[in-house]
Amino acid sequence: MFNYDTYISPFTWRYGGAEMRHIWSEEYKRKLMRRVWVALATAQHTAGLVTAEQLADLRAHMEEIDIPRAEEIERETRHDVMAEIRTYAEQCPVGGGIIHWGATSEDINDNVFALRMHESLAVVAQGLTAVLSALAQRMEETADLPVMAHTHIQPAEPTTLGYRFAVYAQDLLADLEEIRRLQSHLKGKGFKGAVGTQASFVELLAGTGMDAAEMERLAMQELGLGYYLITTQTYTRQQDVRLMNSLAGVASSLHKLAMDFRILQSPPFGEWAEPFGRQQVGSSAMPFKRNPINMENICSLARYVAALPGMAWDNASQAILERSLDDSANKRIFVAEGFLATDEMLRRAARVVAEMRLDELAMQRNLATYGPFAATERVLMALVGRGADRQAGHEWIRAASLQAWEAMRQGLANPLVDLLAGEGEIGRYLTRTEIEELMSAEAHVGTAAQRARAMAEWVREASLSPFPHFFY
Repeated sequence: MFNYDTYISPFTWRYGGAEMRHIWSEEYKRKLMRRVWVALATAQHTAGLVTAEQLADLRAHMEEIDIPRAEEIERETRHDVMAEIRTYAEQCPVGGGIIHWGATSEDINDNVFALRMHESLAVVAQGLTAVLSALAQRMEETADLPVMAHTHIQPAEPTTLGYRFAVYAQDLLADLEEIRRLQSHLKGKGFKGAVGTQASFVELLAGTGMDAAEMERLAMQELGLGYYLITTQTYTRQQDVRLMNSLAGVASSLHKLAMDFRILQSPPFGEWAEPFGRQQVGSSAMPFKRNPINMENICSLARYVAALPGMAWDNASQAILERSLDDSANKRIFVAEGFLATDEMLRRAARVVAEMRLDELAMQRNLATYGPFAATERVLMALVGRGADRQAGHEWIRAASLQAWEAMRQGLANPLVDLLAGEGEIGRYLTRTEIEELMSAEAHVGTAAQRARAMAEWVREASLSPFPHFFY
C-alpha cells in the first residue's frame, strides 16, 4: 500500500518488533473488528435473533479483509466503521444483513482497542522478562565484583557490580508486576449502545427471553475480555491514562539504565561498552568513535513515551458528557506508538545487557584511584573505637583527603594511605598496618553481594509467578 516515496512513520519499519507491528496493523485491526461482530452475532444467535446459517456465513468470511474496497466505501460515507461493515456485508450474502445489529461504532472500536492493548501488554511483559533474565545473569556473575559507586556523579563508596545491576532489576521487576496487573484488569466497553444505556439491545431482545446484560455477557465471553459495568458511548478513558502511565514507568526505568550505561561507557570511566560489530561505524567524521548508540536510542524513545500520558490525560479529563470525538485521532497514534516505542526499547536493552562488554581492568583502576577516599569511613570508625574523639578524627581525615585530591589533580598517584599513616594524631590510635588493612576498599561493600543474589533469585521466580511481590 505504501512505499518510500511518501511519508511513513519510523515505527512502520525502523522501531518495534514484527509481533507488535502486526498487532497494530490495519489488517489485524479489521480482523478483530470482524471478531467482535461475530461475537455479538453469536450471542444474538443464542437469543434466537440470528440463524445458524447467518452466523456460519459471518464466520466463513472473517479473514477476507479487503482494505481497498473499504477505503473506496469510506471515501463515499466518510465513516470508517460503516465502510468496514459494508465491505464485510458484501462478502456475506446470507449473514451480511445482521452485522452490527443494535451496536454503535464504539461497541466495536473500544473492544478492539482493548483486545489489542491486552495482546500488546503480553508482548511488553515478555520484553521485560527478557531484560530481567539478562540482568539476573549479570547479577549472578558479578555479585562479588567490587566497583566504585558514585553519588552526584562523584566517587562515593564501593559497591559490587552485581548490586548495581540489581538496582535496575528491582525497578523493572516492579514495572513487570504493574504491566501484568494492568493486563489482568484491562476491560473492553462491552455492548451498551450509543450512550451506554443498552436501550437498543433492550428493544432488540424484547420477547426473546434474554436480557441485554446476558447478551453482553455471552458476547464478551466469546471475546475472552472483561468489560465495564458503566460506560458512556465509550469505556472510561481513565483506562488509557493508566495504560500510558505504565508504559511511561517502563520507559523511566530503561532510561535510568541507559543513562548510567552511557556514563560508564565514556572513557573517563571505561567500565562498560555496548557490543560493537566488526564493520560497525561509530561516526561518519571520527573513525575512532564507539558511541553507545543503542542506549542513546533508548533514552530518546523513553522521552517520547514519557510525554504520552499527558495526551491520554487530556482525553480522559475532557471527555465531554457522553462522548466527543476529539480523542479519536490522537488515540490512533499514541497508543500504538507508545507500545511500539516500548517494545523497541526493551528489545535493545535485552540485547545490550546480554552482550555488553565489561572491562574489569578499568573497574580495578577506578577503585584503586578513588576507593581509598571511601575507605576513610572505616578508619574513622576504628579511631573512635580506639578512644579517639569522632569530630577530631573526622578533621584529621578531611585534611589528609584534601591534600590527596590536590596531588591527584597534579597527576600524581593517590597518596592518601601514606598521608593518614603519617598523621601523628592518627598514629596514636592505629598502626600503619592497621590503616593499610582498613583502607582496602574492596572489603567495604557491606551486604551488596548477598542482596544482589537475592534479587537475581527473585527475578528467576518472577518468570514463574504471574504476580510477584518482593519485599523485605
